[in-house]
Amino acid sequence: MIYFIGAGPGAPDLITLRGAELLRRAGMIVYAGSLVNPALLDYAPQGCEVYDSALMTLDEVMEKLLDGERRGLTTVRLHTGDPSLYGAIREQMDRLRAEGVEFSVVPGVSSFCAAAAAIPAEYTLPGVSQTLIISRMEGRTPVPAREGIRSLAAHGASMVLFLSSAMLKELASELIAGGYPPETPAALVYKASWPDERVLRGPLASIPAMAEEAGISKTALVLVGGFLGDEYDLSRLYDASFSHGCRRASQ
Repeated sequence: MIYFIGAGPGAPDLITLRGAELLRRAGMIVYAGSLVNPALLDYAPQGCEVYDSALMTLDEVMEKLLDGERRGLTTVRLHTGDPSLYGAIREQMDRLRAEGVEFSVVPGVSSFCAAAAAIPAEYTLPGVSQTLIISRMEGRTPVPAREGIRSLAAHGASMVLFLSSAMLKELASELIAGGYPPETPAALVYKASWPDERVLRGPLASIPAMAEEAGISKTALVLVGGFLGDEYDLSRLYDASFSHGCRRASQ
């Protein structure tokens, strides 16, 4: 069995219990060294084979995974955050299916969750937004035209932008052109949950200059929307005048 494990956003204790237990049993770990906190490798037992996929091609990654499986090792592919988001796991899973090799995916805590905790904030505030859009700026990896930042910004929903901190001027310009006012609350969260985590907050139009002054150009998420402001409605769930399946409204 090969296990794709979400390592979480960075802090070693934010990996799931299931993920940590599999790391303790691992005979081979192939991890995304450019993003995964190496402290997570401390879970691995003595003698475990460890390989950094940042230095490898897809073919080389698959060669290691299949070799571990053939030798009967508990083989772990360790991805940052949750592997379902920008994890490039589909191509790996398809290769394993073609080889007839069984695999399992263990979800992880995504960095967008850790970023909200760092602020702290709630993405889905009543009266502000009930939708969270997760996307990225187009770079060397293309983005479908229908998912351009300007088009997504037109919804006015809460947004989290991955893989875009090196293009903040272009990102802010597209968000504003799409409908967010320049003064929309925004934040840049660098290495959420890591020891060197940093949070910058300000109006959307000011975030690029703030990031440049702070020297942040990678490994950061951009958060945008009214959920970062001060006005919102109280939840109906805990309103004394609101009935639901567990409680009757007070008279």
